[in-house]
Amino acid sequence: MSDAPKSLGDRMTFPDSNNNEKLDWAEEAEEMANPTPAPAPAPAQPAAETTTEQAPTDDQTDGASEFQMGSSLLEPEFDVNVKLNDLQGDPNNPLYSVKQFSDLNLPDSLQKGISALSFTRPSKIQERALPLLLQNPPQNLIGQSQSGTGKTAAFVLNILSRLDLTLQQPQALVLAPSRELARQILGVVQVMGGFMEGLTTYQAVPDPSTRGQQVTGQVVVGTPGTVMDLARRKQLNTRGMKVLVLDEADNMLDQQGLGDQCKRVKLLLPKDVQTVLFSATFPKEVVAFTELFAPNANAITLERTNLTVKGIKQMYLDVSQHSDKYDALVKFYGLMTIASSIIFVRERKTADELSKRMESEGHHVVTLTGGLDGTERDSVIDRFREGQAKVLITTNVLARGIDVQTVTMVINYDIPDKPAPSGRGYLPDAETFLHRVGRTGRFGKVGVALTLVHDKRSWEMFKSICEELSINPTKLDTDDWDEVETVVKSIIKSARNVKSSNTMFES
Repeated sequence: MSDAPKSLGDRMTFPDSNNNEKLDWAEEAEEMANPTPAPAPAPAQPAAETTTEQAPTDDQTDGASEFQMGSSLLEPEFDVNVKLNDLQGDPNNPLYSVKQFSDLNLPDSLQKGISALSFTRPSKIQERALPLLLQNPPQNLIGQSQSGTGKTAAFVLNILSRLDLTLQQPQALVLAPSRELARQILGVVQVMGGFMEGLTTYQAVPDPSTRGQQVTGQVVVGTPGTVMDLARRKQLNTRGMKVLVLDEADNMLDQQGLGDQCKRVKLLLPKDVQTVLFSATFPKEVVAFTELFAPNANAITLERTNLTVKGIKQMYLDVSQHSDKYDALVKFYGLMTIASSIIFVRERKTADELSKRMESEGHHVVTLTGGLDGTERDSVIDRFREGQAKVLITTNVLARGIDVQTVTMVINYDIPDKPAPSGRGYLPDAETFLHRVGRTGRFGKVGVALTLVHDKRSWEMFKSICEELSINPTKLDTDDWDEVETVVKSIIKSARNVKSSNTMFES
């Protein structure tokens, strides 16, 4: 596109490649994750049936449990900033930061649960968050942490450590912005708590089969609207709640509907409930509200420059007009075998059209939008997790939190935008872009994000996002698809060096 400045699209210098075979991205991803031969792991067994702790491994998992395709975690270097509400907090205290889970003096049942999730040592965010979460009396926490750094396991561990298993009543509540993320978090609770005799859980998402039932689960995970409905119907007793967690808290508190529901839910809980807020991003306009929602909280944050997901190579395809986007997308898919990928679009109509066209050309595709009912959405995400479909086409409903290990590519078919404050037009949405691309390239894994631009407006929006997130993307020349294949293959192979040096991709 002639309007695009050359400076943003300057291409990396890559080694020449004489290999003309179709690139097998799935094979590359596996090679990256296991650079040296390793024996295949034994099939996962239900937590309650496990009798021995797992042997230490180099990888850790976050987000989803293993059977839900949790991702490996090999962390980059970054600083974790801690702001203690209690100015008397002593950094020299041995529990100010922990290096081993054994330092936390947890019961054996929780130590086994940690092992069941393949954690062998705390991640950087866990090193600082867990001592603050677990201290008594409980204190509120606001945590900002990149995707894939272990935040889910951190707040689940805190919840499980505070339960009284002799009481069959709700004691902890986790709110998430989507049913998919709620189901994923519940999976972590069930695996980590699999050795706790008497633990019960409840999934608070729309489900006609549970209408009228009293909630007795000690840990309740769900969406704000359903939780409010359960409380209004007197099915959820909130008087015994000890912990409230908001995952993707910025999104929950920023949206007027969800924010109002979250506030009403909190008003139903005891005043001394421990409130924990976690998200990868906290925009300035949300920060003040989080401090009111979780007063006197300890805070753990990352510098904004550290928030761009490392290990994900950013690329873009520049096509002549909107109608050319689909042809370019299909040609790109034809270059390689991809383990799994997610395509983000702006509207449900686009998702449906893409799905039909790709299916007609032999791609295994599923579509997930807000237009599906609950059971349909569950079926779609389960098929994608299990590998029955290799391509998931979705709107922003899945931009946050969802963790599927096999995803090696995210495509921004439409660039994310948000309504302008004036109510006229739309602005580029860098926060959503950051969350979208965080669905791939979970630490230690190969990940690529591809964005399609087709006119001056889309170019300006993409340029703005890149500048805000300090991204220098690589342009793929649609006039030479052989060169595109060479460039992409070189990018994936170069990840091996990046992984070993823990440095950021450079364009």
